[in-house]
Amino acid sequence: MDEKGERRLQELEAMMASPDFWADVNAAQRTVREYQSLKEGGGGDPHDSGNATLAILAGAGGDDAEDFARMLRRMYEGYAAKRGWGVRELHANENDHGGYRNVTLEIAGNGAYGRLKHEAGVHRLVRQSPFNASAKRQTSFALVEVLPTLVPTDKVELKPDDLEIQFARAGGAGGQNVNKRETAVRILHKPTNLSVHISSERSQLANREKALELLKAKIFAKEEAEREAVTKDRSIAATTANEWGSQIRSYVLHPYKMVKDHRTDYESSNPEKVLEGDLDAFIDAAANSA
Repeated sequence: MDEKGERRLQELEAMMASPDFWADVNAAQRTVREYQSLKEGGGGDPHDSGNATLAILAGAGGDDAEDFARMLRRMYEGYAAKRGWGVRELHANENDHGGYRNVTLEIAGNGAYGRLKHEAGVHRLVRQSPFNASAKRQTSFALVEVLPTLVPTDKVELKPDDLEIQFARAGGAGGQNVNKRETAVRILHKPTNLSVHISSERSQLANREKALELLKAKIFAKEEAEREAVTKDRSIAATTANEWGSQIRSYVLHPYKMVKDHRTDYESSNPEKVLEGDLDAFIDAAANSA
């Protein structure tokens, strides 16, 4: 650990020794997580040891892109299962073919965010399309977003006039069990154009509270990224505009088989295994190059 890390450890230890340390439970828990992360050599990100919220959004490619989103969901669920993490669906916008326009998952487990944050970015799939009668080669894209579940959202202020809140019926199994009440919630933050959908809870109020919590996390992450961009003397506008066109990984199923991470050049010739959740080698390579 470097000198800066040692100083931070001493600061955290002094804070934890304070008699009123637990007066603010949320702040205290964040401090403890940061302390544990530093002690374990986690690089000083206090969120690494916590849970993650992972969203997959289909991009260019129509039905193929939405099916790719389904494949990525299965991949991350498989990865979570291998590590003993829990997965809960927060919202899903499913098409008629079993694919997803977008889907949001909460992944609970020790170190979930620290591992999965390296998956954030654009993913690219090349294969023979099962939705085309000629089985032509098709390229499609999906965006993966990863947020820490527990962030200091008390630092994010949401003004009522900045929010556009919509309610809809949550998806159900159909028939007599269909949810006829408008419990699903979508909230748009107009200044940043960030939005969240939540339909996992049983009541409109619970979905609204979860949506507000997730929206604050998104805004906090965006502000952190912008601060980091300024610190590194990079153009925020250029970085944001270039995100969708810069894929971090390609999954090629035709005319040959390969998965390649474009950040590290790490490759696998077994895409089926990767898409079943065998991601550790890719994540380790990305983490080591960060």
